Amino acid sequence: MNDDDFKQKLTPEQYNVMREKGTEAPFTGKYVYKHDKGMYKCAACGQELFASDTKFDSGTGWPSFDDPVNLKNIKLERDSSYGMARTEVVCANCGSHLGHLFNDGSTKNKKRYCINSCALEFKGDS
Repeated sequence: MNDDDFKQKLTPEQYNVMREKGTEAPFTGKYVYKHDKGMYKCAACGQELFASDTKFDSGTGWPSFDDPVNLKNIKLERDSSYGMARTEVVCANCGSHLGHLFNDGSTKNKKRYCINSCALEFKGDS
């Protein structure tokens, strides 16, 4: 997809987050409190990203997951914006910004993939 394709497919908020590396306000995303069974996919290209059974309540205001469905479906990149050293999570298929990875999760592997709701599309189990 080129930039015009992204602008046509995504809402202005999604475009800001996914293509300009913005973020949604905490506790405002549609998936923060969702607990249905299914798959979370990239809102731009449909790449499978996170299974619902890896989602947990981190209390941070963004959907949090402890493991991607397949490590090949995401890319991790260094992000030093805003004077912080963070790990950015990017869709490996389309290059869209999804959120950040932190090593402070409350689950067994201590990973917290903190992902913007607007960067996700949910497909429930049938």
